[in-house]
Amino acid sequence: MDATCHSIESDVNFAQEILLHNIIAFCYPVYMSRVPRIMREFISQYMQILKDKKLIILCTQLALSGDGTRAFAVLFPENHVDVIYTEHFFMPNNVSNMMILPMASDKSMKKYALRSQRKMQIVCENIKAGKIKKRGFNLFSRFLGLFQGVFLGTMEKQAKKTVKVANNCTKCGICVVACPMDNLVLNTTVTHKRNCTMCYRCINKCPHGAITVFWHGKVKARYSWKEVS
Repeated sequence: MDATCHSIESDVNFAQEILLHNIIAFCYPVYMSRVPRIMREFISQYMQILKDKKLIILCTQLALSGDGTRAFAVLFPENHVDVIYTEHFFMPNNVSNMMILPMASDKSMKKYALRSQRKMQIVCENIKAGKIKKRGFNLFSRFLGLFQGVFLGTMEKQAKKTVKVANNCTKCGICVVACPMDNLVLNTTVTHKRNCTMCYRCINKCPHGAITVFWHGKVKARYSWKEVS
């Protein structure tokens, strides 16, 4: 749709950007049917400027993530924004060291991407045609989301304080640069500030599998990392 796209981590005057547009799309990964903390904090920061804006909410999920888009909508007070379209996209999870969440192969990731591109084309056509669709707002989705959300709340609290760095850390600093929360500090070793958002970038980018979050089993495999422009 030729929209201007920004990462919330970019050095952008977001207050100005938000004021310039009447319709704004938000895209994010679902964590157990919940919006990642880094995105929740972004919304809180710009809450007042977003008042009366029309929102398109798009989220990625591994499988049955319930009300991932609704979880974003309810971050706002009633009647604060006008949600005009929401959709979920099936994508691989970001976790690389939990047996219950197996990693996707390169072949399957390509299939995920192609399927999502086709779905996004339909979404854009629907929005241009004025069609309203709200995925994740029915009763079943809300029940499923509520169940998962309780589990995520526990995980978030634990993740904040359970980052661990193994002895094979070479102090290369890759994880420090990758962290979107400025949570990691490199001195004589890598330490953390108890501010992890569970994005798993540090784990997937560490060349030695030396850092873990929440689950501290040996990191046997990692997703390859590609910067997206």
